[in-house]
Amino acid sequence: MNSWEKQLETNIAEVLFDEAALSQRVREIAQQINADYQALDIDELVVVGVLRGSVVFMSDLIRQLQLPLTIDFIAISSYAKGTHTSGMVRILKDIGAPITDKHVLVIEDIVDSGLTMQHLFALLQARAPRSLKLCTLLDKPSRRQVDITPDYRGFEIPDVFVVGYGLDFADQYRQLPYIGTLKPEAYQ
Repeated sequence: MNSWEKQLETNIAEVLFDEAALSQRVREIAQQINADYQALDIDELVVVGVLRGSVVFMSDLIRQLQLPLTIDFIAISSYAKGTHTSGMVRILKDIGAPITDKHVLVIEDIVDSGLTMQHLFALLQARAPRSLKLCTLLDKPSRRQVDITPDYRGFEIPDVFVVGYGLDFADQYRQLPYIGTLKPEAYQ
């Protein structure tokens, strides 16, 4: 282990979900999504990943889906470099293709206050998809400020700041193969 890897590891207070738990839960979510959309006999599912945090989760998830699908990405932000939402939602990159009359599944890393997803869903609903659902790896309902409930979720977590498996702090820790909490001194 090099010094950079040691620094990352020493900043982790606790591992909440290891690789095995993440892999198992992704398989379970995929089975549920497969069953729900196969029952609809859809022509195509548009999977929209919310950049950048969802990339690892989305990559693992779509490999488990047994559906005709296309993928797209949107970049939306409500965080600066801190650990709490700023409340200011910005579209940094929009999806590239129309979604009118299509089944759309948004893939997110974490739903916290719900403000970002509320804004994103209003934007996407205005484009008249046939259906619009939300799949999140992590759900933090104790911080919810608006009424939004994921259709699919991996894990409910308490009000702690998490990193790894795509989630970051100041653009670090995304590559960790697990989800853990940061020691307070790592972000203060």
